[in-house]
Amino acid sequence: MYLDVHAHIDDEAFNNDRYELIEKIKREGVFFINAGVDVESSALSVELSKNENVYAAVGVHPHEAAKTNKGFIDELKRFSKNSKVVAIGEVGLDYHYNFSPKQKQLGVFKEQLYLAGELNLPVVVHDREAHEDVLKLLEEVGTQKVMLHCFSGDLYMAEEALKKGYYFSFGGSMTFKKNEGGREIIKKLPVKRTFLETDSPYLTPEPFRGKRNDPTFIKIIYDYFAQLKETGLNEIKKLMRENAAEFFGIYI
Repeated sequence: MYLDVHAHIDDEAFNNDRYELIEKIKREGVFFINAGVDVESSALSVELSKNENVYAAVGVHPHEAAKTNKGFIDELKRFSKNSKVVAIGEVGLDYHYNFSPKQKQLGVFKEQLYLAGELNLPVVVHDREAHEDVLKLLEEVGTQKVMLHCFSGDLYMAEEALKKGYYFSFGGSMTFKKNEGGREIIKKLPVKRTFLETDSPYLTPEPFRGKRNDPTFIKIIYDYFAQLKETGLNEIKKLMRENAAEFFGIYI
């Protein structure tokens, strides 16, 4: 079995074949966590988790922070009563695009960190060009169970996050030719604090870059990661299952 810890099968890229694809993913022995980016996609993530091989994370992405209303936390809390909801996410900060004002991003991120603490759920964090503020806010709130999704920080940030007990997730970008820096960080991090993801439909791994990504491509990412870590594939799969049980409470 394989676990893809971060996908967006709720995305419109899958509108024409979503449920057929989920069946294909299941046949290929892949489980995945579908991450919401707003209230609507979080609701769909919970709906998709009715499928045996699908889990859900619910949350509001920084791009969508400006669109939130006062009741969004109550909605996320309601979704989280479902046993297949295993995390609050995708949440965080994005200073690259700034689709939502910085202060709004900070406020919405902070509210969701407190929600995760209240519900005793891990947090799946989006961080783009906001490394300092992400670490600062996580420290301020006292969030313990953190996965830095599609980690894009430098070695210093990786070392700081490692000291705090955070986990890291990596996807198809590790296969990109120009991402030597990312590969060097992956080599230095312990597998016991690492997850693998597709971030479907984005970041399709080589040699399929440019095509729509989906969780079946997680097998390519596992193979590539095993080579980087100079570890057998079966051992990597075993360690990923152990990580999933410890961090998300997922047993596959």
